[in-house]
Amino acid sequence: MTSTAEPGPELLGTRLRHLLELLDGGVAEVEAELGLVGFRPRFAPLVRTLAAAGPLSIRELANAVGVTHSAASQTVAQLVKQGLVTLSPGADARQRIARLTPKARQLLPTLETEWVAVTEAARELDAELPYPLSRLVEEALGALRRRSMRERVAAVAPDLLARRTWHGGEHAPEG
Repeated sequence: MTSTAEPGPELLGTRLRHLLELLDGGVAEVEAELGLVGFRPRFAPLVRTLAAAGPLSIRELANAVGVTHSAASQTVAQLVKQGLVTLSPGADARQRIARLTPKARQLLPTLETEWVAVTEAARELDAELPYPLSRLVEEALGALRRRSMRERVAAVAPDLLARRTWHGGEHAPEG
């Protein structure tokens, strides 16, 4: 069934992923045009943080950038593959310290100029909207930190989670 109405909250995740694709896709095009082959938009905040703060543990880096430890760890692994970051052991065996490589340091002037331009373009986008996207994102993150989406689903459909029906492609036994 096709509808001409605007998508509502039922498509929120899908629409947000599309929005992120458009935002990151445009920035990735700029980076490619600047010759930053293999550099991804998600790298910039981590590289800039390491440039400003010096070597940091992945947990410290995650906290500074405002992402999960898992997300920071995955991005750092990609930065290592690109030759932009090295990892060394920290104070204990579980800790890994990220440091920029000379290759990353050579990119900093270009990345800083790009960061300023992207920030200004984001401000322009915010000004064009009836409600700044940057503010809305921060408010949504705060609301989800206070009460997760899982908690919200469980509150509106308390019996739903008891009906587990999907088991890796097989239906749960009835009974």
